[in-house]
Amino acid sequence: MPSPNVDLKRYRRNRQAEIDSAAVYDALAAAETRATLSDVYRRLAATERAHAQFWTDRLQSPEAASAGTPSWRARTLRWLVRRFGPGFVLPTLIGAESADSLAYGDQPESAASELPAQEQSHRRILAAIRDATPNGMQGRELATLEGRHRAIGGNALRAAVLGANDGLVSNLSLVMGVAGASLSSGGILITGLAGLIAGAGSMALGEWLSVQSARELYQRQLEIEREELATAPAEEAEELALIYQTKGVPADEARVLAERVVASPAGALETLAREELAIDPAELGGSAWVAAATSFLLFAVGAVIPVLPFVVVGGQSAVLASIGLSAVALFVLGAAITLLTGRPVVTSGLRQLGFGLGAAGLTYVVGRLIGASVMH
Repeated sequence: MPSPNVDLKRYRRNRQAEIDSAAVYDALAAAETRATLSDVYRRLAATERAHAQFWTDRLQSPEAASAGTPSWRARTLRWLVRRFGPGFVLPTLIGAESADSLAYGDQPESAASELPAQEQSHRRILAAIRDATPNGMQGRELATLEGRHRAIGGNALRAAVLGANDGLVSNLSLVMGVAGASLSSGGILITGLAGLIAGAGSMALGEWLSVQSARELYQRQLEIEREELATAPAEEAEELALIYQTKGVPADEARVLAERVVASPAGALETLAREELAIDPAELGGSAWVAAATSFLLFAVGAVIPVLPFVVVGGQSAVLASIGLSAVALFVLGAAITLLTGRPVVTSGLRQLGFGLGAAGLTYVVGRLIGASVMH
C-alpha cells in the first residue's frame, strides 16, 4: 500500500498537470480568432480547473489554499501559442490528454470519477479541432479543383503501387542474390517462387492483423461510447456540442443539435461514432480478409516479374531478362506514383529504377562473395 507521502506527491503532480492544461487552454482561447473555437477552449480550461480542484481537495495542506502557478513547460507552450498560433501545440495537447485519461483510469481516487472520460473527451475534441476545416474548403481541396493536385483514387492507388513495388524490389533482390552465388536456373526459380509465396504470405498476415486489430479497437470504442450514451447522455451531448462548435456551428445551435441527436437512441450511436471517433460503424475499417487477400495479390504481382524469365529460359539469358523486365516494371511503378505526387514522370521513374537496381546489385555482389567463399 502506498505511503501517504507517495500519495501526496501524486496528488501534487496531478494538480500541477491540470493547472498547466488550464493555463494553455486559456492561452489558446486568447489566441484563437474564431469565436466558436475560442469558446471551446475556455470551456476546456474551466474543466481542467475543476480537475485541479479535485486534486487540491485531496491535499489537505496549506498549499491547497494557493491557486498554483503554471510550470515552465506550460509557460513555454503559452509562448508558442502566442508566437505560432494554436495549431502549433495541438499535437502535444492531444498526447497529454490521452496520457491523462489512461493515468486517471489507473488511480483509485479518479478511476470511478468523471476525470478519465473527460480527459478522453478533451482528446477527441482537440483531434476534431485539428482536423476541422477552418474556412470552408481546405487548401488541398481548392488546389485539387484548380488542377494542381491529382486525386485519382489516392489511397487505393497508393496501396496498389507500393504493394507491387515491395514484391518487385524484394524478390528481384533475392533472385539476383542467389544468381550471384551461381546457383542453377532451377534453383533460382525455386528460390524466387519461395520468396514470392513467403513474402506475399507475410504481407497478407501483417495486413490481416493490422486491420483486425483496428476493427477490434473500433468495436471496443463503440462499446464504450454505447455505455457512456446510456449512463451519461448529458455529458455526451456536451461533448458533441463542442465538436460541432469546432466545425463553426454557433454555440447555441450546436447545443440544440447535439441534444437532438442524443435524444434519438436509434441514430445517436452512429452519429457519435462518426463525429467523436471518426468511425463508420457499418465498416469498422473494412474486412480483414479482403485486406489480406488484396495485399497478397499486390505483392505477388510485383514478385512474379523477376521470376518469369527463369520459367522459359535459363542461364545468363534468364538473369539478363529478369533484370530487363524488372527494370521496365520499376520505371512503370515509379511513373505511376506521379499520379499521386504530380512530379515529372521521367524523374520519378528513373529514381525508382535506380533504387530498385541498386538494391538488386548489392545483393548480387553479396551473393557472388558468399558463393566464391563457399566454393573455395
